[in-house]
Amino acid sequence: MYKRILDLNLQMKKKSHFLWGPRATGKTSLIKAQLQKHAQIVDLLDSQIYLRLSSDPTELRNLIALETRPRESIVVIDEIQRVPELLNEVHRLIEEQHLRFLLTGSSARKLKRGAANLLAGRAWSMELFPLVYSEIPDFSLSRFVRFGGLPSVYTSNEPHEELKAYVNTYLKEEIQAEGLIRRIPAFHRFLESAALSNGQLINYANIASDAQVPASTVADHYQILVDTLIGSFLEPFTKTKKRKAVTTQKFYFFDQGVVNTLCAVNSIERNSDQFGRALEQLIYMNLKAYLSYTRSDSVLGFWRSQNQQEVDFTVGDFAAIEVKASKRLASRDYSGLKALKEEKIFKKYYLASMDSVYAHHDGIECLQIELFLKKLWSGELGF
Repeated sequence: MYKRILDLNLQMKKKSHFLWGPRATGKTSLIKAQLQKHAQIVDLLDSQIYLRLSSDPTELRNLIALETRPRESIVVIDEIQRVPELLNEVHRLIEEQHLRFLLTGSSARKLKRGAANLLAGRAWSMELFPLVYSEIPDFSLSRFVRFGGLPSVYTSNEPHEELKAYVNTYLKEEIQAEGLIRRIPAFHRFLESAALSNGQLINYANIASDAQVPASTVADHYQILVDTLIGSFLEPFTKTKKRKAVTTQKFYFFDQGVVNTLCAVNSIERNSDQFGRALEQLIYMNLKAYLSYTRSDSVLGFWRSQNQQEVDFTVGDFAAIEVKASKRLASRDYSGLKALKEEKIFKKYYLASMDSVYAHHDGIECLQIELFLKKLWSGELGF
């Protein structure tokens, strides 16, 4: 098992927590590795436990044996969204018994729709992401951009089959089973179209045309992906004055292997557009995970001017980051960062690429992709 960065013991010393993360990111494995010796795990995927608690949520008190439980010990409830009514009992037990709860979930949609008790600040939130660069001792860039970072996929001898099973079983069948969608074929077409435009400005009209549904339905489908933790919006950075910025969002799926499977991509050539977009996805997910794991308040975004100048990522007002697949950087690769640099907003400017030559160019630090990731996770980039 990979050693994960997220330290549950450290976080649980402070307060109860929600732990969110898509299926197969390793939440259960992490809990067993870090908490099993001193926590009781209530698994709502266990049919008997699910039936017992869904029929009578107050049974949680009997299940966790309050009389013999050490004060301020930890109770884990896995997949809390399956029985949202349990949150009222959790609330009472935190207040009355001072128990600490770790509440895991792979979907927030049922909780939001059901106006569930989200504990009003009595529990903080944290996320678990697919494997990131520093969690993989023998990191393989070619393997990662093809198969992504889901632990069961990255370590598999048949990652292609694992991804097919994941997409067909979870993305399609389980979302369907939750009753989140009615027109299944249209939703499948939407998934494919959304994956093809992963990391690009969202064009609702084009995706609606491809999926053969109204644009309003496309917006609803994107929200389903966000609520079920399958992807997230990336907001534009709009504070520039010399060059007016676009205000359209981008959308990124949570894992490159899932994107490739939805797009029926069986290989990614080094000189292809797909490879460049996969590198952007790699940097995006590592940035997103880093900011989450370090509990940073910095907002991740991107910048694009209305005359098409663009920088892939911004981190608060601190750093601007461009990602290129170029093996040898040319002057055009710096154009977006140079344009943004004229605004005099950011403290640092980074260009991450496949060029192995470390260099500074007019205040822009040029780093090979893996060196950028190494410096990110060691804290050397300063955010």
